[in-house]
Amino acid sequence: EVIMTVLHAGGKFDNSLYKVSGGLYGVGVPVVNALSRRLELEIYQEGRLHRQVYHQGVPDAPLSVVGTTALRGTSIRFWPDLSIMETDTFLFDTLAHRFRELAFLNPILTIVLREEESLREETFHFEGGIKSYNEFLNENKKTIHEVLFFRRELPSGAQFEVAFQYQETTDNETILGFANNIFTKEGGTHIKGFRTALTRVINRFIKDKQLNKGEELRGEDIREGLTAVVSVRIPDPQFEGQTKAKLGSSWVSGAMETFLAEEMQERFEEFPQIAKKIADKAIQTAMAREAARKAKELAKRKNVLEGSNLPGKLADCQESDPAKCELYIVEGDSAGGSAKQGRDRKFQAILPLKGKILNVEKAGGAERFVTHDEVRALITAVGCGLGNEEYSQKNLRYHKIIIMTDADVDGSHIRTLL
Repeated sequence: EVIMTVLHAGGKFDNSLYKVSGGLYGVGVPVVNALSRRLELEIYQEGRLHRQVYHQGVPDAPLSVVGTTALRGTSIRFWPDLSIMETDTFLFDTLAHRFRELAFLNPILTIVLREEESLREETFHFEGGIKSYNEFLNENKKTIHEVLFFRRELPSGAQFEVAFQYQETTDNETILGFANNIFTKEGGTHIKGFRTALTRVINRFIKDKQLNKGEELRGEDIREGLTAVVSVRIPDPQFEGQTKAKLGSSWVSGAMETFLAEEMQERFEEFPQIAKKIADKAIQTAMAREAARKAKELAKRKNVLEGSNLPGKLADCQESDPAKCELYIVEGDSAGGSAKQGRDRKFQAILPLKGKILNVEKAGGAERFVTHDEVRALITAVGCGLGNEEYSQKNLRYHKIIIMTDADVDGSHIRTLL
């Protein structure tokens, strides 16, 4: 009766009774009782049937033995009080989703959901646990390896379980985290430890096997295509917020990382072909991401280049026929001043360039050298554009280009760079 009517009276506050629990606020069944016009409690214990009935949260009589039974467990039936609640209709699919989760997380559990009005019924029981959950999430999807499952129980009584598998084509990652059977929608320390361990182990494998010459892969590259279920059962869980959407127990992150890194390392030593498939997918993802970044950056640079006016330092000519035009590229503003004074404005243009321009052969791609002021000025002045798609000799503004530099080593170097 105390449990049914008094807040914070549950046995879950006693570690000797409950090592792990999802509900620790003590406001579960007392609130249901208070919001119900009628509640019936039956307890099947040691061959006896105990029964008690409540109306508006108040017991009609003390708990009493009303018969014998071969059953074990507890039955609670309640009728919501419609003077408080807006509806007494429960959505079958919503309940089915939650019960399915609980059955995956507790493989010894069988849950039967029955809607008497429509005679609809579903039974949830999955002996494979979260490994079966992962297979359920990837049903009808092409994967690159079988589900990997890891489990460890710590001396404190905490239990960690991880199952994951990679899809072949998807760009997304799906990581479902649970703490004491509660779905942590916003993740938390258990998910942080999982991600860190996965990134560390895969990067180490890539380095040891010399699969990638570049920098270490990012976590998001390694997790692309990943489907994972992470479940922890821990005493005294600390959640962030009243909705328990994020696990905040700080020690879990390090413990999860240590556990999973050790288990994965051992598994990949035994089955290196699985690690190779995951590593190859991560490397391809990183290469695709980098190529997309470069293409995006180049497109931005091209747009800037195409939208820019002629360089301010360019002294253009009056002639509009490119076949009759000449462009003189001179070394520095001082030489540019003299050249501008001595030119024929009708068909001769002057472009002064400051110092030695960038060595474009060593620049590492167009997205790098188009940011260089002198190179950009030269490309814009000549007018042919940049890149295989944009470049066209038809847009050449001068059919004769003359390079004028000093007759010394630096001048020779500038001519070579141009």
